[in-house]
Order: sequence, then C-alpha cells, then structure tokens
Amino acid sequence: MTAPALLCDCALDVYERALNRAALNRAALSRLPLNQAPLNGPPLGQAPPSQGPLGRDAPLVLRTADGRERRADPGAWCADRVPGDDGLLDRCRGATLDVGCGPGRLTAALLGRGQPALGIDVSAVAVRLARERGAVALRRDVFGPLPGHGRWETLLLADGNLGIGGDPATLLARCRDLLAPHGRLHAELDPPGSGSWSGVATLHAGGVADPYAGGVDRGAPMRWAWVAADDLAPRAARARLAVSTTWTEAGRWFATLVHA
Repeated sequence: MTAPALLCDCALDVYERALNRAALNRAALSRLPLNQAPLNGPPLGQAPPSQGPLGRDAPLVLRTADGRERRADPGAWCADRVPGDDGLLDRCRGATLDVGCGPGRLTAALLGRGQPALGIDVSAVAVRLARERGAVALRRDVFGPLPGHGRWETLLLADGNLGIGGDPATLLARCRDLLAPHGRLHAELDPPGSGSWSGVATLHAGGVADPYAGGVDRGAPMRWAWVAADDLAPRAARARLAVSTTWTEAGRWFATLVHA
C-alpha cells in the first residue's frame, strides 16, 4: 500500500488493524505445541485461513461502486511462504526493491537467500512487522524520494500491488525510473480474460465493524486497480516498458517487464 492510494487515513487504519490481528494470530499459533495445534490449522510457514482457529483474521475486502469485491487474506502476508512465491523469488537478481512490502514476507525470503533486498510501505505497522521478521524495510511512498533511484536491478509488485495508486501506467512509469537500465520488474497480475479495473473503491475489514463509524462498516475510500495479464502490454508501453515474459505458478499469474 502507498500514500496516493489513500483518500483518507481511515483506509490505512483498516489495513493496519487487519495486519495486527493477523500477526497476533500467527504468533499465537506458532507458540502452540505440535500436539495442541488445531487439526484444521495450516502447517507453520503457510497461510492461515481467514477464519483462524485462535482468533479472527479480518479478511480485507475491496468493494467497487458497482458491487464487485476483491478479497485479500492478511494472514497470507504474515506467513513465511505462499504457494507461487518460489518462482518469483528465483527470478530476482541483484539488489531488489519490494514495493508495498507489507509485513515483509518476500523481502525477508530474499535476505534469507543472501540477496540484498529492501522493502517499502507507507504503513508503520507493516514496516514494524517486516523488521521483526528480519527484513530491511523503510516507511516510504513509492512516489516519494527513495534510495537507489535508477540503480535497482529488480523491483517487485506482488500480492496485487500493481494496483497501488489506482493508475497502473503511472505506477509502472515510476518503477521504470527506479530501475537500472538492465533492471527487471516482476509484477503479479490477474488471470487473462478476467478483466481489468481502476478507480475509487472502499476498503473493509470483512466482518469487523468500524469503531469510528458507530459500529457500521461503511468502508474507507481508496484508489486501486487490478490488471489482467492480457491487458498489461498497452499499460506497460505507456510507461516505456515491454513485457519480457509471463508465467504462472500455484494459480498465480506474473510478468517480467524490462525497459522498452
């Protein structure tokens, strides 16, 4: 998540409360002896279900004005690994910037491989959680001043972060500026044929009432987008990038972009 995505601080608050809840649940599960772990719980290091056995993770729900919904599980971001991560990590070369790193799953994994990596996020909670797991992370906006401008060998836009700011072409252009001339950008996409969208939506912590709205979940407005794999090329071209390759793993879709 990054600052241009937010139309009010309440969206950041919804995001951070969901992250905190997921991290606490994950920590509690990791402390259980194996013979007390719930039978229906996930193996440690994999994403927990949205309705966890020890407490309630709040699945984040993004709702558009025409009623479409997108769901994200903060518990997955707090896991050590999510299916599909391996191929993405294998393609990272050299110094890597993880844009919208959240609690640092990918940044920490790269550092664990001995690869230099930095995560950025506008959320103080996300940066704290990333640092607690050993990741190097800064509270920064991707559109603001950043270290290594024009020298990053790899950039990551995973877990839906191509939607940051609600204008994928503008975000891609900013990423191009951050990349070294030979650098590569790896972005996660929606499946081809699923359609793309951008605009203002409301962010909700699914099933959790907003304490600042009298217990009513009205949602917090924010700008966001999603891009289907077959819609990426023209957006990349507007940012003077070219799609080098695409791949799938564990039902997730990715593309690598390079300077055009």
